[in-house]
This record gives sequence, C-alpha cells and structure tokens, in this order.
Amino acid sequence: MMTSLPLADLQNLLEFCKGLANENRQRIVFEIFGDKQSHTVGEVAQSAGIALSTASAHLAILKRAGILTSRKDQKEVFYRIDTERVSGVINALTAWRDCC
Repeated sequence: MMTSLPLADLQNLLEFCKGLANENRQRIVFEIFGDKQSHTVGEVAQSAGIALSTASAHLAILKRAGILTSRKDQKEVFYRIDTERVSGVINALTAWRDCC
C-alpha cells in the first residue's frame, strides 16, 4: 500500500500548488484560460486588468508550475493550459488521496 507520493510527483504537486497560491493566478487560469484557447501576455494583461509586466510574471510562474505551456510565433508568445501535465498532477493527487 502506497503511503506517500514518489519524490517526482511530490515536487510536481508542490510546484503546482505554488502556481495556484495567488488569487490573480487563479483568476488567470480559471477565467481567462477557461475558454481552452491560447492567449498572449497582452491578452492576459488586458483581460485581467493588470500591467503587462505583472501578467508576464504570473504567466512565468504558471508555466514553471506546469499549469501552462507556451509557444512562440514570431514575436508573440502564446500560452495555454498544459492539459497533460495538469492531468498528471491531478492523477497523482487522486492516488495519494485514495491511499491515505
């Protein structure tokens, strides 16, 4: 019977939680990226009503947390939910819950 998460899963979960530890980042993820589309830093800043630099910092944290992924198209960077990684974290969390 598993009593704890493997180290890699634990590290991913901790980063994931850090990424969602801020109310502005929660709003960005759930309100802006809830449409399942890609968005630029400028779009996120405008939609969230925050400065471009603030949006960029939040997006970088969300990307490090494995919540977002990005792709560059010429001068624009497009962010979107990293569904595979988010699903992996949710599965690890569910496995932890089920064993405890």
